[in-house]
Amino acid sequence: MRLTVQWSHDRALSCHHQAPENLARAPNLQDYDSFTAGYGLDQARALVEGLPQGGLNIAHEAVDRHVHAGRGDRIALRWLGKDDSVREYSYRQLMAESNRFASVLSGLGIGRGERVFSLCGRQPELYIAALGTLKNGSVFSPLFAAFGPEPVRSRMEIGEARLLVTTASLYRKKVLPWRNELPSLGQVLLIDAGDDLPDGCLSLAALMADADPGHAVAATRPDDMALLHFTSGTTGRPKGAIHVHEAVVFHTLTGLYALDLHPDDIYWCTADPGWVTGTSYGIIAPLSLGVTLIVDEAEFDAERWYRILEQQRVAVWYTAPTAIRMLMKAGSEFAQQHDLSALRFLASVGEPLNPEAVVWGQRTFGIPFHDNWWQTETGGIMIANYAAETVKPGSMGRPLPGIEAGIVRRTDTGVSEVTAAGEVGELALKPGWPSMFRGYLHEQARYEKCFAGGWYLSGDLASRDEDGYYWFVGRADDVIKSAGHLIGPFEVESALLEHPAVAEAAVVGIPDEVAGETIKAYVALKPGFCASGELRREIQGLARKRLGAAVAPKAIAFRENLPKTRSGKIMRRLLKARELGLPEGDISTLESDER
Repeated sequence: MRLTVQWSHDRALSCHHQAPENLARAPNLQDYDSFTAGYGLDQARALVEGLPQGGLNIAHEAVDRHVHAGRGDRIALRWLGKDDSVREYSYRQLMAESNRFASVLSGLGIGRGERVFSLCGRQPELYIAALGTLKNGSVFSPLFAAFGPEPVRSRMEIGEARLLVTTASLYRKKVLPWRNELPSLGQVLLIDAGDDLPDGCLSLAALMADADPGHAVAATRPDDMALLHFTSGTTGRPKGAIHVHEAVVFHTLTGLYALDLHPDDIYWCTADPGWVTGTSYGIIAPLSLGVTLIVDEAEFDAERWYRILEQQRVAVWYTAPTAIRMLMKAGSEFAQQHDLSALRFLASVGEPLNPEAVVWGQRTFGIPFHDNWWQTETGGIMIANYAAETVKPGSMGRPLPGIEAGIVRRTDTGVSEVTAAGEVGELALKPGWPSMFRGYLHEQARYEKCFAGGWYLSGDLASRDEDGYYWFVGRADDVIKSAGHLIGPFEVESALLEHPAVAEAAVVGIPDEVAGETIKAYVALKPGFCASGELRREIQGLARKRLGAAVAPKAIAFRENLPKTRSGKIMRRLLKARELGLPEGDISTLESDER
C-alpha cells in the first residue's frame, strides 16, 4: 500500500521563526544529517556521569551530579498548587529530600529490586518518592490517581508491590477494600496522614523528619531494573514494561535533541507521572539536563495553562494532542491575551498530531508544535521533529541520533524491509538502545514476540518519504480494509479536523458484506456548532474532496466527547467494540467517555 500525504509537499513549515525572547538561542542539534552520520550510542553514554564508585543510577544523574558540580542552588522543581500556592525545591533540597526517602525505604526493609508504587496526584512527594526509590536501588511504578480499585489492584498484584505511597482518601477508596488479599504489600505511606492513621499505614512526613538527608545512593548497575510502567492491551491484563537505569542515557540524549532543552530553561511537561511520559520527560530528562521543571497540580483549564506559560516564562512546553485540540477548541483569543514570548519550542506526545494542530501552533504562537513518536516499550523518544529542521505537518519526523528505524513487513520466515518511499509497513527499530524495555514482567514469551528478524516490531503502521521523514498510518489492528483499499484512520481523521466545526474525530471500520468494511466517523464539535444533517453532509463533502469517495467516511455520528485514555489517546477499539456489541476489553486507562 502506498500512502500519499499532501501535507508533506504543500504545507511544510520552517521552525526558524522563534519567539522574540529566544531569538539568539541556537538549537542543540543544528544539522541533522551531519550530526547523525556515524553517531553511536557510545557517544550517547558520554552524556551521563555515572556513580563515583562505578555503576549508574538515574536519580544521581537527575539530581546529585548537579549539586556536586556547583549547580545546587538552581531551582529544580517549582510546584503550582490548585489554590495557586507555590513550593520550590532547589537541586540541593531535592537531593536531600530524595535521600531522606531512600533512607525511609531502607529503614523499612525495602530492598533492591523491590517495587514501590505511587498512587497520588501531581504532588511534590510523588517526585521525591520516585527519585528516592531509585536511589535506594528499588523499582518505581507510578499509577494514575484516577484509577479505580480494580486497575490499582491488578497492577500492584502483577508488580508484587512491597510499598505504596498514597493519600488517606485514595487509600480508603481504592486500596483498603482488598489490601489483605495482597500479601506482598508490606507498608503504606500516607502523604497527608493526620492523627487518625488507618491500621497498617504510616505517616510519610513523620518518617521523613527522622530520615537521613545524607543517605548514600545505591551502587546500581546500568542493567538493574529501575522503572515498571504498565501499558494496556486490547484485552486481558495490563503488561508491566521493565526499564533499567541505563534508560537515563537516552532520556538525556532525547531531552537535548528532541526537546532542545538548555540548562537555564523553564520547562513544562503537562503529563502525569502515571503515564510513561510523565516519568521519562516529566521527571528524568529535564532534571538530568539541569533545567527548572514546572509541575501543575490542577487539571486542564485553558486560561490557567496560558497564565502558567506567561507567568512562569516557560521556554519548552511538552503536551498532548488532546490538550492542543482543547486549546484550539477554546479559541486563539486566550493566547493573544498573554505574553508568551518566552516560548521557544513546542512539542507534542501521546498520539499522532494532526496537521491542522501543527499549523495552528505556528499561527497562534509563531512556532509550530513538533510531533514525535515513541511507546511505553521504547522508554524514550525514537523519532522526532527537531528545532532547526523543517516541520512537515502530520509527520513524526526522523529518527534520533543512534536509532536505526525502518519499515518492514512480516513474512512466514521473519520480516522483509520496505525501501520504497511512501510504501506502508510496520514501523520497526534495531534493538539495543539504552531506554528499550527489557521485558514484560512475568511474560517472557509475550516479550519475545515483539522481536523478529533483528528488529523490534512496534505494531504501528507507517511510511517513510523520500526525505527520510516518517508518517504514521495507524495501529496494525486499527487499519481499515475497504473495497480493496487499506485505509489508515489517522489520515481520515486529519481531513475531518480541517473542518472548522470539528474539534475531535475518530474513525473505525464497520463490517460490510460488499466492501468488507466501511468507514464510520465519530465527531465532537467545537463550541458554537450544532449537530445537523446539513453539517454532516458538509463534513462528508470536505472529506470526499480531500480523500476521495473510496476513503471518506460513509457515516458520521456526532458525540459530545470521545473515549480517551488518561494519556489522551482516543480509544478507537472501544468505539468499534460498542458499535458491534463486542467485549470492551481493558478500559482501566479510560479517562473521558460520552456514550
